[in-house]
Amino acid sequence: MPELVRGVLTVRRDGNGLLVDPQEMFRSHGVVAAVPRGLVREFALVEGARLEGVAEPDRHQGRVLHDLRTVCGLRPDQFARRTPFDRLTSIAPNRRYHIGRSPKMTMRIMDLFCPIGKGTRGLIVSPPKAGKTTILEDLANAVLDEEPHARVIALLVDERPEEVTTFRRTTKAEVWASNMDQAYADHVQLVNLALAHIRCELECGHDVMVLVDSITRMARAFNVEGGGSGRTMTGGLDASAMQIPRRFFGLARNIEGGGSVTVIATALVDTGSRMDNLIFEEFKGTGNSEIVLDRKLAELRIFPAININASGTRREEELYEPFELKMVRRLRRVLADRQPAEVITHLVSAMRKTKSNEEFLASLPGADE
Repeated sequence: MPELVRGVLTVRRDGNGLLVDPQEMFRSHGVVAAVPRGLVREFALVEGARLEGVAEPDRHQGRVLHDLRTVCGLRPDQFARRTPFDRLTSIAPNRRYHIGRSPKMTMRIMDLFCPIGKGTRGLIVSPPKAGKTTILEDLANAVLDEEPHARVIALLVDERPEEVTTFRRTTKAEVWASNMDQAYADHVQLVNLALAHIRCELECGHDVMVLVDSITRMARAFNVEGGGSGRTMTGGLDASAMQIPRRFFGLARNIEGGGSVTVIATALVDTGSRMDNLIFEEFKGTGNSEIVLDRKLAELRIFPAININASGTRREEELYEPFELKMVRRLRRVLADRQPAEVITHLVSAMRKTKSNEEFLASLPGADE
């Protein structure tokens, strides 16, 4: 009996394809349908394309896609006319995700001091046990509460199985995950599929947010499975291992007159590993937003453990309203010479007295000037 199916295309070396569910791709039911070589050629389908169509049962291949309805949400002829990636023009993020309307204090603080725009390339720099995964969970929910039809993908690489379960149960995001007990080849396969899919969505003019936990474990996986230059740098990192992780992080951009890809990735520091420090240094300065979590704050159980003075977003004036920009800069000047623990405790205490960031800024001295 014909059945409507959806999934992401993977293309094999022989030209045939498989339609997979990325959220279930490492389980027995992860393959949705086979995609014949002729269909791939007829519509010039590419790796990572999101397909919807009608599949029919096949004695040898389970289900086979026969009637293609949409590609990345577009008609097949529209998809064929999409703008190639290398012809897209990137500009600074100028459309904001209003996460500050979330009831979570972490989101209000991030929206105030590290605004996230569509196209932001952000790092959450975190020592162990500082609350980075919780921030990603809150961020996914804040975005989807404000924009229910937004695409939010949580890419969890080499993750603890219980964390994957928690993310699936506590957020409404699409969770693409590989567990820590899987082969490094599985981690690499997941990342490559996600990279191809997100690039394809960008070419089609869509907005996608990708939450990566973590860019460090992604690089470790490519160091084991994808590195092969024969040149090993300090800390045991292969010279070619960073190519795909850097390309993935660099995919974040805002397209002039088009869509956007927003990548918020966690980077591990203070783990005692020279490799992890080297990986962080490779990404340091490549983003346009940085949220720094403080080990001392986490040890004191002060959450969110955000070091306000070390965190921020480049070209924030493109995202703030004029009144916000004036008041946030004034607030930063007041907090600049204080210790991180003093800053976050006083800030949280003051913000809890108001229901929104707008109300908080309006309550500050000089707001009427």
